[in-house]
This record gives sequence, structure tokens and C-alpha cells, in this order.
Amino acid sequence: MPTPPFGRLLTAMVTPFRADGALDLDAAAALATYLVDDLRNDGLVISGTTGESPTTTDAEKAELLRVVLDAVGDRASVLTGVGTFSTAHTVELARQAAEVGAHGLLVVTPYYSRPPQAGLLEHFRTVADATDRPVMLYDHPGRAAVPLARDTLLRLAEHERVIAVKDATGDPVASSAVVAATGLAYYSGDDPMTLPLLAVGAVGVVGTSTHFSALGTRAMIEAYLAGDVAGALAWHRRLLPIFTGVFATQGVILVKAGLALQGRPVGGLRAPLVPATAEETAALARALEAAGLPV
Repeated sequence: MPTPPFGRLLTAMVTPFRADGALDLDAAAALATYLVDDLRNDGLVISGTTGESPTTTDAEKAELLRVVLDAVGDRASVLTGVGTFSTAHTVELARQAAEVGAHGLLVVTPYYSRPPQAGLLEHFRTVADATDRPVMLYDHPGRAAVPLARDTLLRLAEHERVIAVKDATGDPVASSAVVAATGLAYYSGDDPMTLPLLAVGAVGVVGTSTHFSALGTRAMIEAYLAGDVAGALAWHRRLLPIFTGVFATQGVILVKAGLALQGRPVGGLRAPLVPATAEETAALARALEAAGLPV
């Protein structure tokens, strides 16, 4: 199993907003501190999908990164999402993030334009060449419409700064083939797939439900790594209601609803996202209770 370059347990953090829709940087620092110090995350990913990155400006991304690094960067890995459907813009965001001090870059497959594999290879190589920061590829064909083919991943693994993959493909067979053939550190990008991916060589998770389930998810990972497969499976089954329940609608919608239920409100969402309905919030509360987590 490759060494986990960013730790084993990372949370894709939501972005707090004030009532007027502006960034709430104080709340961001407080949430980052809670996730690292209380829930024992090894790292955070900010400005990802769960961080509503499509609706934050480049300047806001830099501000958020600076604040989170100041809050927890001395004791946790802080990665930031820089991927867009434009190679030039992605390079600009990568350079900005490196200048601010990000520990790593999360680069999603370019979406909407559906580039061929040759285009994906050139895109990721260009971004990796743009800074000295390590790169975590984000393979999520459900959002980007185009998967990273096995051969593309093998060729990208030859780049010294491409060191990890956030895998949301739902295809552990394909993922295991790449893990076996490369030194890439695979992180589950789909919470309920964490244990199956650990079984084929993944090193950890970049989670969404881990805003709530981080302690149990860490226990599951540690049990598996210690050879206690039955214990890991017990944790997986216990946490499955929230692993899946947080995605009953867009994950960030329910994370923000769940944090409010727990007395940790982080504000609203930017359009086109909308707040959870009463029914969605009630279902989330039931999922938290079923997983033995506080509501």
C-alpha cells in the first residue's frame, strides 16, 4: 500500500457564508479547527464541490485558503480545489494556491467539454508543471462526464508531482488495477466505498459525511489496517446510514443542514443550490441517529 501523502482521513469542507452571502472567514477557521482538533481529520480539502467552488471567486478561494492554513495548517494537510474546465484558468488557480501556501492541489477532470484522453493527459500535465505542489487527481465521471482511462492514469503517474487520486468512479476493479501498477495513493471520494477501496489498496478517504462521521471513519480505517476486518466491517455497517444519507440530495446541502442541527451553523448556500427541505432535514436527522451520531 502506498504511503498516504496527506494522511488517511480528510474532509472536503463546506464553505461558510454570512447572511449577506459573503464568505464567513471566522466561521471557516472555527469549522476547520473543529474538524482537525475535535474530529481528528488528518487534512482538509477546501474549494471542492462540497465547498461550492463553482460559485466562489478566485479572490475568495485565496482568502479561504489563507484563513484555513492559518487555523490548522501547522497540524493538518490543507489541499485546495483548483480544477475547472479551462486549462489556463486551472493553471492560474494552481499558481495562486501555491503562492498562498497550499499543501496540495485537487484537480478535477475538466467537465462539460468532454475532452478526449489525449486532452486530459495534456491538461493534467500542464497543471502539474505549473507549480511545485503535489497534485491529487479527482476522477469523478458522474460529475465530469469523462473518466480517466487506465492508460491515462498510468502515464500521469509518471509525473513526479502527480501522487494521489480521489476516486469517485464506483469501479474498484479498475481502481485496483491502477493501484497495483503505480505508486499513486488512492483516496475514496465516495464515503460508502471507503472500505471496499481499502481492500484493494486505497490509503484513505476524502469524505463529505466525515463532517459528522470522522471519528468512526478513522476507527474503521485503523481497524482495517490493523487486520481487524470484522471490526472495520462493523464500523462500515454502523456508519452506512450517514455515508449514504448525506447524499440524498447534493452533499453540501445536507452537510450544512446537519451542522445546523448540531448547533454549528455555517450559513446558507449560493444559488443555484437551495437549502434542505424540512423532509430532507428530518431524513438526515434519522440517518445521523441510525449511525449513532449526535443530532
